[in-house]
Amino acid sequence: MKPRPYPLFRYAAASLALLAGAAPLHAQVDVPYSRLVNAAAEPGNWLTYSGTYNGHRHSALRELTPGNVGELKAKWIYQAREAAGKLECSPLVLDGILYVTERPNIVTAIDGRTGRALWTYRRPLPADVQGCCGPVNRGLAVLGDTLYLATYDCHLVALDANTGRERWDIVVADYKTGHSITGAPLAVKDKIVVGIAGGEYGIRGFLDAYDAATGKRAWRFWTVPGPGEPGHATWTGDSWKTGGAPTWVTGTFDPALNLLYWGTGNPGPDLDGSGRAGDNLYSCSLLALDPDTGKLRWHFQHTPHDLHDRASNQIPVLVDAEFRGRPRRLVVQANRNAFYYVLDRETGEFLLATPFAPQTWARGIDAQGRPIADPAAAPSAAGTAVLPGMGGATNWFSPTFDPANGLFYVQATVNNADIFYRLPQPYVPGAPYLGGDFRNPAGNEPQSVVKALDFRTGQLRWEFPLNTASMAGLMSTAGGLVFGGSREGWFFALDAKSGEPRWRFQAGGSIMANPVTFELDGRQHVAICAASTILVFAR
Repeated sequence: MKPRPYPLFRYAAASLALLAGAAPLHAQVDVPYSRLVNAAAEPGNWLTYSGTYNGHRHSALRELTPGNVGELKAKWIYQAREAAGKLECSPLVLDGILYVTERPNIVTAIDGRTGRALWTYRRPLPADVQGCCGPVNRGLAVLGDTLYLATYDCHLVALDANTGRERWDIVVADYKTGHSITGAPLAVKDKIVVGIAGGEYGIRGFLDAYDAATGKRAWRFWTVPGPGEPGHATWTGDSWKTGGAPTWVTGTFDPALNLLYWGTGNPGPDLDGSGRAGDNLYSCSLLALDPDTGKLRWHFQHTPHDLHDRASNQIPVLVDAEFRGRPRRLVVQANRNAFYYVLDRETGEFLLATPFAPQTWARGIDAQGRPIADPAAAPSAAGTAVLPGMGGATNWFSPTFDPANGLFYVQATVNNADIFYRLPQPYVPGAPYLGGDFRNPAGNEPQSVVKALDFRTGQLRWEFPLNTASMAGLMSTAGGLVFGGSREGWFFALDAKSGEPRWRFQAGGSIMANPVTFELDGRQHVAICAASTILVFAR
């Protein structure tokens, strides 16, 4: 049966909103590429996964401050239709309407005043879909009057943003071989860029771009080079065929340089490198690609020949600033491997790396930015304890950058050692292909810490500890706040300068998403997903 929207929700929502005394919102969606380029100029909306192309996840809205954020109250709570599922979505917000993804393949437009659904689109998920780590969906892209959904079973779907009706649906990859998609697409010019997940299943990773109007594939960049391609020699024998290097977190884009920046994941098998001697390009790397052709301009590999799942799928943040006495176009990243990096984003030149969390896998970083790996930290049959553990010093959840104070904020995980075991295994299509296992040592209690780093040096300015290990992103605002969440369900706001807590709300479920902010009826609102709900706050 062909997936379809449910227009009944639209009319029911309008009636209920009127009964509540609030006029339902309705706006004709029109987001040309020029609006995406200039998204920072309209902070009342949230137009891309990170808010803007540069990955700052920072808003120029300034109504909320450390002095008044304590007045925030929940305006409404929306319950997802798949109540048992965790939500990891970053909503898009256009003229007060939130466009959200619910697991597994559901899109809903929500009235920002009332929390009522305006329309819902649902695409069935095949019963035999496998993949790491649950059928989550982190968001949408918008271009013109069309929303773009990448599904867990590897489809890219175009929807009319005003009605939810499907315009086209194309297949990106075969989910039966372990491919999946969990990240939000990115709209760039006339293309929709989509990454792939499945590094734990021995896929061969890639990044795709599709024509926004037709769904026809424009280009594919293979993140594991095949025979005759640059970098192929970094894989032994046929190991490239199951090399991993997925692209499962949304990248960033510099319109001035016309460069797309995208991180890649772990090589396959994750924990057993005996059959894939070499650096294993382009796994655990940052790629700079031409968005028109998909051609590689430069790459930087954070963790060559990774043995601990040190995926580089963290948001690359683009910063224009003076660095060591000269103006630079920079890209900065807090990496899963526990090092904070600064690169020249025009050339890929390595400029700085420094630890931002405890680590025992590397003895340091050399002058070219290459880690000096400690052989004693390699996974073994008996087990080897290593910091950070399998989840890394940070992960997919977003950092934020405040250009006014020059601070880069990241939720880091500390005290999270794991014991890594190497257990060689054969590759079976569609089956997990880790080449080992891992477990947390007895008595070890991982903890998350919100850290504020000087973006030029990586030096710590302040930190705010959480009670447990969490996987929630951050957002900063021009009002001087940093918003974040915890596994325990706390949604909180910190003073951006000092890290002092200024407000918190118990959402009633674990937060594993990134906050967004928008303006409606002259008031700044903040939204977050918690467990199977979406909550919106305002004064």
